[in-house]
Amino acid sequence: MRRTLPIVVALAAVSLATLRAQDWPQWRGPAATGVTSERGLPTRWSDSENVAWKAPIRGLGISSPIVSGDLVVVTSQDGSGVVRPGPRLVQGGDPADAGERALGAGPGDASGKAVFVVSAFDRRSGTRKWEFALPAEGDLPAVHEKHNLASPSPVSDGERIYAWFGTGQIAALDMSGTLIWKKHLGAEYGPFTINWGHGSSPVVHNGQLVLLCYHEKASYLLALDARTGAVRWKRDATAGVTSYSTPLVIEYGAGKAEIVVNASTGVAGHDFATGERLWHYDEDNRFPIPTPVANDGVIYMSRGYRSSPFMAIRPDGSVVWRVASGAPYISSPVQYDGLLYLTGDVGVLTVSDAKTGERVYQERLGGVYTASPVAGDGKVYLPSEDGETIVLSAGRTPRVLARNKLAARQLASPAVAGGRLFIRSDDVLYAIGGRPE
Repeated sequence: MRRTLPIVVALAAVSLATLRAQDWPQWRGPAATGVTSERGLPTRWSDSENVAWKAPIRGLGISSPIVSGDLVVVTSQDGSGVVRPGPRLVQGGDPADAGERALGAGPGDASGKAVFVVSAFDRRSGTRKWEFALPAEGDLPAVHEKHNLASPSPVSDGERIYAWFGTGQIAALDMSGTLIWKKHLGAEYGPFTINWGHGSSPVVHNGQLVLLCYHEKASYLLALDARTGAVRWKRDATAGVTSYSTPLVIEYGAGKAEIVVNASTGVAGHDFATGERLWHYDEDNRFPIPTPVANDGVIYMSRGYRSSPFMAIRPDGSVVWRVASGAPYISSPVQYDGLLYLTGDVGVLTVSDAKTGERVYQERLGGVYTASPVAGDGKVYLPSEDGETIVLSAGRTPRVLARNKLAARQLASPAVAGGRLFIRSDDVLYAIGGRPE
């Protein structure tokens, strides 16, 4: 471990100053924590109850929706790619009985080729406002059969929407869906080859777009000018370092910022302005998927893979506490009101004290969990793959408020905005909750 970061005097997750208070502009929300300050959030719903609207999505995908201004934006892939059967979270029995199944493919364009789609819907009515199509270019990388090349979630800074796909193609659109610039990182720097397909989402902060490209043949962290797409810096990692995780941007003293990365060789902090590595916590991991969250000067994270370790570390790489096992393979944690919530792969919820890491309680809830939990209004929402979302009462005593079932597979994490939950299934977008904005 190497510690060169100065003493932290303040810590804040990514800030997007031009966005409205009720936006959810990126995966895991405005502060990248999965937590909202909104009140009056829905507790109960079903296919026939408390659904404000639902809208079909062209193509298929598991990327999470974002909310920016009057728009709810999702990405998808229309047309087949290269898929391979892979491991399932359910071990023993039939995974399909728990809702775990392959994603499938859409028809593609007129010639049958794959197309990447960015779709924008009116957040109040669900009316489709616009759609942008980006033809897939080059040889398509292989992915796990449960997802496709539209797994990265989009991000918005309130002026533009940035959509990234598993070929390395990225498009910056204005809020009306007009293309501003595009790039193909797979063509520029090498194919996006990683065992089960690219999963990292883009992050935008202070006019800079951060892209984590830790793949088997080429591993690098890249920063682009959000307005033009020009390269600001590129930092290569050791060949073979991989990651499926989304980086976290934190701010500390005097306007400085740091990028935290969960990778196969450990956890690292990089200078936001240059990409230079500031510190590294050494710990090998085969499949680093979960994304860290930050609160009150501490970074909370699980490493990923089966029965993953989880920990609290400071923004210099020093460890506050560490638990050797018990965290999810895929789902990221949420820290809410002093408790850390971890949804295990096959329905075991672990709740730990955020200050000490000590277990507060553990409950078997059932279900299979790929989506990450969200929290707010005294509730914690746990969406499972079979379409059920469990709503917990937040706190140190386990209490299930509701089990809400939709006829929809849920691998995407929900967005929360304007008193509603926006839930994305493979090909349908739902607005849950009827409270007017």
